[in-house]
Amino acid sequence: MIEPSVFKLDQADIDNIRQRMQEAVDGEFIPGALILVGNSDGVGLLETAGFQTSAGRNPVNSQTIFRIYSMTKPIVSVAAMSLIEDGLLALDDPIEKYIPEFSNLRVIDRDSGEVRAARNSITVENLLTHESGLIQAIFSPDSELGKMYQRDFPDYSDITARDLAGRIGKLPVYFEPGSAWHYGHSTDVLGAVLEVAAGKALDQVLNERIFEPLGMDETSFYLSSDKAERIAEPNFGAMADNTQVRAMLSGGGGLNATTEDYVRFAEMLLRGGEYRGTRIIEESTLDLMREKRIGSEVSREFFFYGETGDWGLGFHLQPTTEDPDGPHNFGWRGIGGTLFLVDEENDFYMIYMEQKRGGPRAPFNNNVAQRMVYEAMRD
Repeated sequence: MIEPSVFKLDQADIDNIRQRMQEAVDGEFIPGALILVGNSDGVGLLETAGFQTSAGRNPVNSQTIFRIYSMTKPIVSVAAMSLIEDGLLALDDPIEKYIPEFSNLRVIDRDSGEVRAARNSITVENLLTHESGLIQAIFSPDSELGKMYQRDFPDYSDITARDLAGRIGKLPVYFEPGSAWHYGHSTDVLGAVLEVAAGKALDQVLNERIFEPLGMDETSFYLSSDKAERIAEPNFGAMADNTQVRAMLSGGGGLNATTEDYVRFAEMLLRGGEYRGTRIIEESTLDLMREKRIGSEVSREFFFYGETGDWGLGFHLQPTTEDPDGPHNFGWRGIGGTLFLVDEENDFYMIYMEQKRGGPRAPFNNNVAQRMVYEAMRD
């Protein structure tokens, strides 16, 4: 541990954060939560509240296992860039090179439902930037394409990522690739592309390129039954039993991890792609990932943050000051309540962990956690 003052956090700030977390637990919005702030010198803030489950056993700690959902995406994105460095993949590769079902790509007209041939292929870069035209039913349930997704694969846990990608490739896309941003199955399809490009299952790719070099031995798609007592469970929202091994290795949201493990990944990003002597990707590659990709020609109609911020190759890029062109952090969050961000300008990373999906709005969550940390640092 290092002094919280390194991050301009004083005891009053810490007490305030802890109190707000405890309010969320006491109000039974969540069973428990954890917040951590650190940098390459160590951890300056580590606060927990509550328990891993509503039963009140096993307090939340750095070894608690959380479903990190879309915080899987940055890990898969870094793995993709690692393959690009090795010449096994290229940003401008059309994905039908790896998934032939995308060869005859079509675009659906959102108003009429008519389908026409696409002018462009989806590229690896389009998958990384979510400018592929692929969506997900949960984010566009009332659209004609969203209904197709619901109809064709309402539950895809028992098919492989390659099977899912093949099925998606036979459906139209929501817009011409490269013309708009829309969240969806892009990183699931990217996971399947990695499997074909590397000639290995996605869990092997991640183990070899990220988890084993970083010592992330508690991060995996599925968990052995002897870890069941360490799994955080929500008060609200159904979450799958991650001790049941299924066919799907979801690059878009399938990983489980401890906070301690994700610290290693976040610190590697803060240190320019290297973790304590082990290089995962080149600093120039990480710089490329942090470049703003939503240009003036790309529609922001579906971008979660509207006109605020931007998107890189696998990360959100959110301003840390009032100046939209000023410094930004990068990272992403999971639909189960988790968040990580890396702020190079202020030399810190932050991780927030909870498990919640639905239910009433809590007085403390990942947005509040991020805001309180930044407000404390600015005071």
